[in-house]
Amino acid sequence: MTDAPILEVTDLVKDFSIRGGLFQREVARVSAVAGVSFSLAKGATLGLVGESGCGKSTTGRMVLGLIPATSGSVKFRGEEIVGRSNRSLRPLRSKIQIVFQDPYASLNPRMTVQGIIGEPMAIHGNVKGKAVGTRVKELMELCHLKPEHANRYPHEFSGGQRQRIGIARCLALDPELLVLDEPVSALDVSIQAGVVNLLEGLQDELGLAYVFIAHDLSVVRHICDEIAVMYLGKIVERGDRTTVYQTPMHPYTQALLSAVPVPDPRKERQRQRIVLQGDVPSPVNPPSGCRFRTRCWKAQDICATTEPELKDHGNGQVVACHFAEVQAVV
Repeated sequence: MTDAPILEVTDLVKDFSIRGGLFQREVARVSAVAGVSFSLAKGATLGLVGESGCGKSTTGRMVLGLIPATSGSVKFRGEEIVGRSNRSLRPLRSKIQIVFQDPYASLNPRMTVQGIIGEPMAIHGNVKGKAVGTRVKELMELCHLKPEHANRYPHEFSGGQRQRIGIARCLALDPELLVLDEPVSALDVSIQAGVVNLLEGLQDELGLAYVFIAHDLSVVRHICDEIAVMYLGKIVERGDRTTVYQTPMHPYTQALLSAVPVPDPRKERQRQRIVLQGDVPSPVNPPSGCRFRTRCWKAQDICATTEPELKDHGNGQVVACHFAEVQAVV
């Protein structure tokens, strides 16, 4: 008997209203997320991948309840998040935390590291009195920060150290799920590896589940167990990392993977890159049928009239494409 998923997202939709005119009436709606579904097991990592504007960060924020969903369902350990008030969500907030993309903007510049990491404990009251200082030291050590850093301010640290402070703050409430919103994209490549290794170590030690949002496919491949590729608010392909990377079936996934550099210069010169034509369509007026058809070299008449459904092609690989076929990637 397998354990129930820690997170279940079903048909999640988010539309943003565009208002204009003298009376600020609604003139259009932006379809940011359009029917996203996935599940996540305890201790596992799901990667949400796609171009900027595909809706992956919006999806992450709806999972946390930071942005209200237009429709759909988000269940954490069987408890529904969508439609609940901030007050009723407070007990769950200690179990679901977020690491933001910009490690400097997410930290209060007027607070010391001691205050930043200890603040969640003061708000939720899970640790009190002198125990707060002891817990802060434990979290700093866990995230490879030195004890003397406790009385310093965010501007005195490098980007990688700031992100470690943000991670330590997330762990203050003993969460079970972390939403990692491009946690290493603002860091140097050499620093990225250290933060990713820290996240992997914390996951093994604490049994954390991650929703890892990123556009860097090489990082996603390193840390994620399952990958969901998003395009214009929809998941177009989902599967385990080995299957998606070695035998991608959706044209968009194939194009993304063809752009990932290969460390072998000889193989890099021999590779054929897939260059997508045109720009990403506006989410205000997405294309009919398949949203990717305006940039797809396989598009035919059916793609404009019928929206492809996510179909299982074996090995848990689900693809939304009328002409899905395997393309091996070296």
